[in-house]
Amino acid sequence: MTRTNHPGDGVNPQAKSAFDLSDRLSPKADPTLIAEDDRHFCAIRESLDQTITDLSERLSALRQAPTGKVREVLDRDMEVHRLSARLRTLRRFGSDLCLGRMVGADGSEPVYVGRLGLTDRDGGRLLIDWRSPAAEPFFAATHADPMGLVSRRRYRWNLGRISDYWDEVFTEEGFEGNAALDDQSAFIASLGANRSDRMRDVLGTIQADQDAIIRAGASGALVVDGGPGTGKTVVALHRTAHLLYSDSRLGHRRGGVLFVGPHQPYLAYVADVLPSLGEEGVQTCTLRDLVPVPAPDRAIAGTGDAATGSSAAVRGDLPAEADPVTARLKSSAELVRAIEPAVRFYERPPEQGMAVATPWADLRLSAADWAEAFRSLDPGVPHNEAREHILDELVEILTDQLTGQLPSRYSDRYDEDGDDPAEEDITPAILKAALLREGELPGALNRAWPLLEPTDLVGDLWSVPAYLRLCAPWLGPDEVRALQRGEARAQDWTVSDLPYLDAARQRLGDPKAAQRRRRRQASAAVEQERMSSVIDNIIQADDDGEGLVTMLHNQDLKDALVDESALPAADPDLLAGPFAHIVVDEAQELTDAEWQMLLLRCPSRSFTIVGDRAQARHGFTNPEGENESWAERLERVGFDRVGLASLSINYRTPEEVMAEAEPVIREVLPDANVPTSVRTSGVPVKHGSVSELGAVLESWLAANAEGTACVIGDPAFRPTPRVRSLAPELVKGLEFDLVVLVDPEAFGEGIEGAVDRYVAMTRATSQLVILTSP
Repeated sequence: MTRTNHPGDGVNPQAKSAFDLSDRLSPKADPTLIAEDDRHFCAIRESLDQTITDLSERLSALRQAPTGKVREVLDRDMEVHRLSARLRTLRRFGSDLCLGRMVGADGSEPVYVGRLGLTDRDGGRLLIDWRSPAAEPFFAATHADPMGLVSRRRYRWNLGRISDYWDEVFTEEGFEGNAALDDQSAFIASLGANRSDRMRDVLGTIQADQDAIIRAGASGALVVDGGPGTGKTVVALHRTAHLLYSDSRLGHRRGGVLFVGPHQPYLAYVADVLPSLGEEGVQTCTLRDLVPVPAPDRAIAGTGDAATGSSAAVRGDLPAEADPVTARLKSSAELVRAIEPAVRFYERPPEQGMAVATPWADLRLSAADWAEAFRSLDPGVPHNEAREHILDELVEILTDQLTGQLPSRYSDRYDEDGDDPAEEDITPAILKAALLREGELPGALNRAWPLLEPTDLVGDLWSVPAYLRLCAPWLGPDEVRALQRGEARAQDWTVSDLPYLDAARQRLGDPKAAQRRRRRQASAAVEQERMSSVIDNIIQADDDGEGLVTMLHNQDLKDALVDESALPAADPDLLAGPFAHIVVDEAQELTDAEWQMLLLRCPSRSFTIVGDRAQARHGFTNPEGENESWAERLERVGFDRVGLASLSINYRTPEEVMAEAEPVIREVLPDANVPTSVRTSGVPVKHGSVSELGAVLESWLAANAEGTACVIGDPAFRPTPRVRSLAPELVKGLEFDLVVLVDPEAFGEGIEGAVDRYVAMTRATSQLVILTSP
């Protein structure tokens, strides 16, 4: 194919080539194969420099612009955030923004695909964004369906230079000077490159089966089911970035996306991926992070040491429930519903009326008045925040009573027009202030509708049997006893308590909301008074008293001049939601109760659910102990639209390792979705004695200047910069060049032990060593 114009025409021909190919790859350095790319990369670098300069100037101007109303400030801050994120991405990459190129069958010029879209000074397209529909063939084309391509080229970048590239040819036309034809196995072998403590950049190697899921729509819940090494985590992360790009309903102003991972080591491992894709506004967390409750003060036996990767770190700093019966009961979504009657127990209007003394007259609140105030609440208002509304309703009722009595009491104070100044002065705000000073009405309200803490509410359920029976009448006596742990240990929280603490926190709201609102109102009043003084001075300085200055008399304009951003406000809970979409990785581990935590945060039920039923440590069963499908599980916990996509190709784990791992899981789960490996490492699985651990690691470190290893199952082993030490339950979602299992039979029995062994073995991307005690 001949091109008459290049984006790089006019660019310095002496510019350094982007290609840095080893002698072994010298045939690929033929100028007929790479010269066109080099010209294009020159144009990309020139455009990058100009774009970075332009963005820097725009950011500087935005930051120096005067601030206006709150909405204008928020809009300005959002734009600063967006431009800053793009600028960081551009500065992080150079020509390696480019992932590869496509050559179409229509004879047009090659199309280059990038992490971001990029144009030259004349508006010519240098890179198309990988998330755009036009880029789909780069990932999705196959020999069975070339999608209009004759060839495709992928680059491997290393320190800003191309160390290798691979061409795939789909038609005979693709052979004509466009491709360096090496075996496809060379590309597959590249997937086994050395790992580090952060997930490596895999955007350029996304395969067609993964891309189809990444580009699927966000309506309802999409389950991505796949075994080890199929790229579930890759799909979850890249789908997150793609959805934010392609679906305007999911933007940060409309709720944004929450990404939930299984544990902190996992979040640390994938921390660079979304920023490298230009998405820095995604909230990432574990389930533990959703509930800001401290760990128990007392040491609990068996919790381990999070610093050495023990079981207590699976969900942060909380231990697992020690009793399996208690754990099973607390995993129920039905029991979470006990939080609602537990709160309603404290929302009962008084059955007797009361006298209320005020500085002007003695008033009375009847039982009907209390009931009316309680009924006035809007649905969904949190308990603690509703209390202030009830107080305001009661004050309104009392104000009506008081103003009805004032004319007869103060008839001698009527003015000539028949107006009563005393009546005019007594507003609900004045009466409320007086009642708060007296304390009689607030005290009665506190007894009828007390402020509640989530920890106290849930602690009472686990320590007061009668309260639990009232709120969960379906529980039998033995179940009530199993859930009780006594007043002294009522708040010794475990992982199983998180859904209850979260539900209570959502239902109760902030107990300090009313106090904070009053402080804000007081601050606003002070600010309005200050602005009134300023306006009065301006008006006095106006010579003719006409024109725009007279508009300052308008109260709405006075209020508009108050700087609301300077008023005191609560720190936002960034994980409270609601979110427009939630992505959950390793979702097979979530209990029914834990699913409720996420459903509370996404009313639209728009989810990406990533997992493998064969990797569920406690089995994937319903409450009756029967195996169930993803659809059955999700419909049971509250989803109404569930789609399923499967991944069955293992790109990570070599055949040698999978041959050893497959029988381990088949023994307990004969129908496990075990994926098919597409590559071999040439290194057989090694068996030995625990005494050989030091020698194994020493030999591997000597032979491998790069890469990472992990010792799994030996809490006494102290990690080094390139060798991690983790408990088996903390390795999900991670990968290492070398994995050393220490006494894997000690991981446990039954499904839990088999799953832990299977997951640990399949973390290896190159070599697996299994060491056992004599």
